[in-house]
Amino acid sequence: MTTKPTPERLDKALVLPLLREQYRTFYEARRIGDRAGAWKALEWEHILSQPYMGAHLASHWHMLRYAMMLGNWKETAGQAARLLLVLLGSLTGRLPAGNNGRAGVSAFMPMPIPGELSALIEAARSFVERPGRKG
Repeated sequence: MTTKPTPERLDKALVLPLLREQYRTFYEARRIGDRAGAWKALEWEHILSQPYMGAHLASHWHMLRYAMMLGNWKETAGQAARLLLVLLGSLTGRLPAGNNGRAGVSAFMPMPIPGELSALIEAARSFVERPGRKG
């Protein structure tokens, strides 16, 4: 799969419900102690939010808070640095498409979008773009 250096800007009508769903998934996974599920939801939130500076900042803020809650200081430091990089990346248009936003991955490395997330995006796109649907 070829990755693009900058994420595709998806329509907000498509992205906002997906972002809300990822945050709900994160919250539920955190509540039941599923750390892997919580991080996966935050990573997907990050991938979806990249083209939107406010949402992108929020995704890193959520990761920073969760890392702090877990006492993961390496991830906390990485998220603090990434909060600063969001503005630069947004202003220059240099955001690595598919990057999961975690501290253990280069902040500049494009990554393939996970297949399950691609399927969610396509399903949402089909719903939003179906004939006769308004708004």
